[in-house]
Amino acid sequence: MTIWIPRLTERGPRYRAISDAIATAVQSGELRPGSRLPPQRRLADELSVTVGTVTRAYAEAERQGWVRARVGSGTYVRGGDDDPVAPFLASRPVEAGVVDLSLSLPPPHPLRAAALGRALAAISQDGEVLSRAVEYQPERGVPAHRERLAAWMDRLGMPVDPERLLVTQGGQHGIDLTLRALTRPGDRIAADALTYPGLIGAARQAHLKTLAVPMDSEGMDMEALARLCAQQPPQLVYVTPDQNNPTGTVLSETRRERLAELAERHEFWILEDGVQYLPEGERGTPLYRLAPQRTLFAFSTAKVLAGGLRIGVLVVPDALQERLGAALRAQSWMVPPLMVDAVCHWVASEDAERLLAWQTQELGERQRLAREWLSPYAPCGRPHGNNLWLPLPDGMRAAELLANLEATGVRLTSAEPFCVGSEPAPQAVRLCLGAAASRETLALALERLVATLAEPPPSPWHTL
Repeated sequence: MTIWIPRLTERGPRYRAISDAIATAVQSGELRPGSRLPPQRRLADELSVTVGTVTRAYAEAERQGWVRARVGSGTYVRGGDDDPVAPFLASRPVEAGVVDLSLSLPPPHPLRAAALGRALAAISQDGEVLSRAVEYQPERGVPAHRERLAAWMDRLGMPVDPERLLVTQGGQHGIDLTLRALTRPGDRIAADALTYPGLIGAARQAHLKTLAVPMDSEGMDMEALARLCAQQPPQLVYVTPDQNNPTGTVLSETRRERLAELAERHEFWILEDGVQYLPEGERGTPLYRLAPQRTLFAFSTAKVLAGGLRIGVLVVPDALQERLGAALRAQSWMVPPLMVDAVCHWVASEDAERLLAWQTQELGERQRLAREWLSPYAPCGRPHGNNLWLPLPDGMRAAELLANLEATGVRLTSAEPFCVGSEPAPQAVRLCLGAAASRETLALALERLVATLAEPPPSPWHTL
């Protein structure tokens, strides 16, 4: 049977060329909905690339929504009769017997839906809210909304001036909005060598050049960033200072101060991502306080209340208020005020406080559980963080581990999607502990992971 073989250009990383070829083939109809992509090893042989390169390409194509991997079956173009599931259906972490720990989700709880129901019932009886919902509103958000959201952030230990807030459609929108407003195609932006894939995707959409900055146990290497600034200063530096996604690394206080100093000296913007929520005691000094006129801070309800609400905020320097407001107006005119009212009602209720207290305790227990299971492998993460980073034993390849885990019904994420530029991926995996339906489900996945890790790697001599 003839298999589809992409025609690759000679420029750029191979995995991106393959994922771009998949997108082009789907859009042109060359790859039809429901058709199966070639097995990864066979395509790797045809293209003379590594299996890891094809794995990364397929993962990128899946992240962009072109294909979907099916456990034990292969990777298929989306849109077939038996593919009703949308790309990021994050509300179903256990599907067809698979424990999917590949998406960074808050732990499920009935209170999320119940609290939203109470908020919607309350605002449905409020004439002022309903009138506001059917009218155009200021692009930065209604002043009452910004004040309510600022008061909530203050209770969370993130004091902000409501006049500096801009309401967004979630953290990802805040990232994309910032890049669109502050950069132009061809500009350079810098980030940790391993960083949030949403930033990488947004930068690609904006046709920006991403520069990888080395990192160590204290976070981004500021001296490496200083050398980069001396050679080719970036327009913007993106950081997740309280817990790097995926590694969980914390940017030290000394390096936060150094980053603020470099931003002032070289006049680049800082995009500080605080969407991955941590309790106040586990957070450091916010960069938007160390460099208030050079930093934009993105926060969201996604990891605290519910991902489907798509409501967040950007803390914006005074000099950028008009520019960011104009960028949002050009994109969508405004954030739907009805959704913002629902969030504002929710965060002012006891439901939000109860939910966050439960979630903090639950993630702490899940971290403890995961560390007990994986203690021989030195996992990394924050005490109440959602993610856990697991470096693999010597000789073990992430692609092979993931394939073996899929066969047992467990899904994790390798380092590949987090790599900035052409940086090589370390042999490690990320576990999203909140995605499991319960601690029992998480324990089942951990048991299977430990059993798979205990299997000896295949002999390197089989290729002779």
